[in-house]
Amino acid sequence: MRERPTARRHGIERYARSRWVAGKAVLVAEAEQQDRTADQIIRELAEVPASEPVAERLGIEPGTPVWVRRRTTLIDGRPNQLADSYYLLDLVRDTPIMQEDTGPGGGFVRLEEHGTRLGRIREDLSARMPTGPESIALELPPGTPVVELARTTCDTDGRPVEVMLAVIAGDMATFSYDFPIPD
Repeated sequence: MRERPTARRHGIERYARSRWVAGKAVLVAEAEQQDRTADQIIRELAEVPASEPVAERLGIEPGTPVWVRRRTTLIDGRPNQLADSYYLLDLVRDTPIMQEDTGPGGGFVRLEEHGTRLGRIREDLSARMPTGPESIALELPPGTPVVELARTTCDTDGRPVEVMLAVIAGDMATFSYDFPIPD
């Protein structure tokens, strides 16, 4: 069996504003902290109709036009994630989010620069076996599961502004959560 780089995804900490405001995209900052490299390949930048799951999370009607950034992310040069981020068009029109290079800090910084203060993130994770195309794109060894991640990013008023649907190679990620116990 070939060795695959595993990166720890630090749940709450990975979204610390201090990381992306300092000019590092979330994945890049987290990888560097673990002496790994992270990169991405843009697969598509386009206006598309919102699918049912995307529309539900964004609070819009299915079929409403949204902006999508489809990427393959790599850890130490190996594909580890297929990540598709969907944005409300009125928030990203004429911003670098519509370009291949979003600039230092990534999409979160661009949203805030254009007046959308981010306030909350929700992630839902589930494990399953990959489809054939996912196995090929992620270069998965036979029998390797994937983790589906659905992230909804909201502004400080609770309005959903971005949805990321990702498929992560199950043998390349460890999810780590450390947070205070709520009352």
